[in-house]
Amino acid sequence: MMGSGNEPYDFLYKVVLTGDSGVGKSCLLSRFTRDEFDAESKSTIGVEFATRTMNIAGKAIKVQVWDTAGQERYRAITNAYYRGACGALITYDISKLKTFINVERWLNELREHADPDIVVIMVGNKSDLKHLRAVNTEDAQEFADQHKMLFIETSALDCTNVEDAFNLTIRKLHEIQQSKIKTQVPHIIEKVDIQKKENAKGKQCC
Repeated sequence: MMGSGNEPYDFLYKVVLTGDSGVGKSCLLSRFTRDEFDAESKSTIGVEFATRTMNIAGKAIKVQVWDTAGQERYRAITNAYYRGACGALITYDISKLKTFINVERWLNELREHADPDIVVIMVGNKSDLKHLRAVNTEDAQEFADQHKMLFIETSALDCTNVEDAFNLTIRKLHEIQQSKIKTQVPHIIEKVDIQKKENAKGKQCC
């Protein structure tokens, strides 16, 4: 369900797009948030973001998707934007082997700056370029499994699996965030109960 991002929401999550410059991060962002594809898309300078509100398990979830620049000269700027992120899409171009090799570097940077519970999916973009494929799907899946990442191949051009890539990530991170809340609630209730008992004892003494 496509949303404008202006609807009321129950939960707000931040998701970041990382990967080398030119792998199609901005195109994935525009395809997911606006269902648009810009063939003349230029390299992102610094950081851009867009929002979309989705319905998951009967809850309105607003997703802020941050598109971080892949160029080395912007790395110092983008590092700060990992903070607070619940999900990340590490993207490479299936037709350029170097962008896949660099995934490990992006993963290390992500784990250095992001929350330990962040949900990471590796995205092999530009799957429409099958005739130029330089990264086998099997090799990519094996790498993702080794590093405990989700994995999917997409095409922002023809919209293949773009929705699925974000849905997988958001559903997983929502599940993790809700589990955190559930584990915290009993402690809160316990503290409240103890406080009530102490107050009751105090009144009796008086």
